[in-house]
Formats: sequence, structure tokens, C-alpha cells
Amino acid sequence: MRPDARFAPCALIPIYNHGSTIARTVQALRTHGLPVLVVDDGSDAATRAILDGLLRDEAGMTLIRLPHNQGKGCAVAAGLRAAHAAGYTHALQIDADGQHDTADAPRFIAAAQHCPSALVCGCPEYDESVPRGRLYGRYVTHVCVWLETLSLAIRDSMCGYRVYPLDTACAELDRAPVPARMDFDTEIAVRLHWRGVPVRNLPTRVIYPENGLSHFRMLRDNLRISAMHTRLLLGMLPRAPRLLWRHVRGDQPCDV
Repeated sequence: MRPDARFAPCALIPIYNHGSTIARTVQALRTHGLPVLVVDDGSDAATRAILDGLLRDEAGMTLIRLPHNQGKGCAVAAGLRAAHAAGYTHALQIDADGQHDTADAPRFIAAAQHCPSALVCGCPEYDESVPRGRLYGRYVTHVCVWLETLSLAIRDSMCGYRVYPLDTACAELDRAPVPARMDFDTEIAVRLHWRGVPVRNLPTRVIYPENGLSHFRMLRDNLRISAMHTRLLLGMLPRAPRLLWRHVRGDQPCDV
């Protein structure tokens, strides 16, 4: 799995016990011609067995197993580094639980190919299945991120459907530790924006499947998110002059 093309994307799926939905997600991505890298974050025996079967039956799939559950952030970071080491230039991150519309994968890849330096972020369009508490809570994070970046560039930092430019993303992973769990998606997006990475936002349908398995823990993860925003707001302060100057100059690489 060492592609030679200058633009060489793959799909990256972190998974923890989503055995009932992973096969559909992998197979749908393979129909779009994407190599698929699955990172198993210490799943249970039933999910491991399903992953073993997929690895055997699905050409173009690679499986990485973490020795125990470490959190979504650790799983995604491990996948990004593995994809970069394998020679890929971009990684399409997508959840394993069936929330994201795999039919949009070509749109995400096309946007990344148009602007290879950009972070392409999904901007969710929800149906009635979305829990209202989760929906309203996202707006608090949106406002915090706009303050942390002094910009409206990142419309939704919490959506796990996105394309990373791997050179820049891995450089940022190497520069400083990243959150291990649900706060990863937001923090890495803000930090890449600080580095000057342009952001492209794509609307995409997001559902909450009936009887779906969520690993979001209201108290624990909200405390983590609050600590993350405090850290990022403090980190923004010394960067504020440079961020404001960037907006004054109006730099928008790869405008679409």
C-alpha cells in the first residue's frame, strides 16, 4: 500500500465496538475506490472477529490494532501517522457508526484534490434523529472555536467527517501532544488553523441511527471539552496579532 501519485488519498476509520456497522462503511468506501485503513481502538471480541473477516474478504483494507482502548484521538492520530508512513498524502476520516453519508466521500476527496493544503471539514445537516441536547451543546463549541481562531473559518469543529493533508497534520501531531478522546477533532482543527492551514467546509447529511452506540459521556467529555477550550483560548492570545493580520491580508488559498 505505497501509492505513487502526488495526490494519494485513503479513508481512515477509528472503531471501538461498532461491529454492526463497520462492514457497510468499509464496503461503501471501497466502492469509491478508496483504500481503507481501520484503527481498532481495543474493541471487544465480537468486533475483532468482524474486523478479521473484513480484512480477509475486502481487498484494499488495512487493519491497525491498538493494544487497549485509548480514545478516539489516539486512534485517529495512530491512523494519520500510519497513512502518512504508507505514502498517502490525504486521509478521509469517517466514523464507524453509520452517522456519516459515505456517498459524500467523492465530494470530500474532490475538494481536497482542488486545494491539497486545506483541511476539508464536514458541516453537518441533521435530521430529526439528532438529540437536542447534543445539537445545542455544539453551538457553545462553535462560538468558542470562533474566538480561539478569531475567525468564522471553521463552521463545525466537532464533525468527524473530514480530510486531513497528512504532511501538515502529522507535523502538528509531532509538535505537541493531542487530546486522547472526543476533544481531539476540535483541538486539531484549531491548531491546524493556527498553522495557516486553509479550511474548506462541506455540507453533509449526518444521522443518529436508531439504537446506535455512542461513546460520548456527558459529564466526562464535557469536562474535557471545557478544559480544552480554556487551553485553546489561552493559546490564542499570543497568536492574536498574527491571526488578525492574516484576516486583514485576506489570504484565501485555493478559493472555491
